[in-house]
Amino acid sequence: MKIVVTGGAGFIGSNLVRVLLDVPRITEIVVVDDLSTGSLDNLLDLPIRLITGTILDPEVLDEAMYGATSVVHLGALGSVPRSIDDPLRSHHANATGTLAVLEAARRHGVPHVVLASSSSVYGANPVLPRQEALRPMPISPYAVSKLATEAYALAYASCYGLQVLPFRFFNVYGPRQAADHAYAAVVPRFVSAALAGRPLEVHGDGTQTRDFTFVGSVTDVIVDAVLRRVSAPDVVNLAFGVRISLLEVIAELEVVLGRPLLVEYAPSRAGDVRDSQADSSRLSELFPAARRYSLRTGLEATVAWMADRVLTGG
Repeated sequence: MKIVVTGGAGFIGSNLVRVLLDVPRITEIVVVDDLSTGSLDNLLDLPIRLITGTILDPEVLDEAMYGATSVVHLGALGSVPRSIDDPLRSHHANATGTLAVLEAARRHGVPHVVLASSSSVYGANPVLPRQEALRPMPISPYAVSKLATEAYALAYASCYGLQVLPFRFFNVYGPRQAADHAYAAVVPRFVSAALAGRPLEVHGDGTQTRDFTFVGSVTDVIVDAVLRRVSAPDVVNLAFGVRISLLEVIAELEVVLGRPLLVEYAPSRAGDVRDSQADSSRLSELFPAARRYSLRTGLEATVAWMADRVLTGG
């Protein structure tokens, strides 16, 4: 099996590649990444083929897709605040980029595409837990671009018979998630600040909730999807239905580190969803072996990885 991973030098992609390398049936892994948000360090010494280039370049995708069994499309520009600052860039990377990947898969006869969408598409819809049939109500350009990702995938399934599996990710965290940029996600920001002895910045009052999902759960499910060539006629939430507030994350992080942490509060950010929680029924039907890692287990792994980087200067 030959697997193409777009965005494979990024956080989720590089974790996925490591799991794929342990599967005997997979004989070749090709990563496509323009390194705009990913890092070569994430793929250091791994026996994969890296094509450095943008998914918006048909020649790059043609080089990657030849003979592929499945494509895992993770290449994207993440972050709600980033999309608010530059909505056109987010649209091109996420919506147009997905269309380019799907068209390349069709062009080369690749039968199966797994895609990453986001829980942000639910947006202002107040219903919890978030069931996939709920009306999307996106409140940021990023969320709109991810809704387009899903729609294009399902349209290609309908028009061209492509087997697709669009996942809605919910606040994925874990090792290799960057904390050193303005659009970093909340868990790496908290862990980085805690290890450096800085206050943890909380936007809002900290009682807002998320369905935090450890990256190990995500990669396990994707690998299973690739090996069994799982497809679905609609989107699938990839999370486990557990609401955790930011204050609870901080309390758990204090336990992991064995010391209290200083917190500073800042105004809420535009485009941020107040609460998020997945309905995991569809995930359980398709992937009965999917397992949730506890927040403490996930934070311990994240802290260990980030602390090692601090010690080694990586």
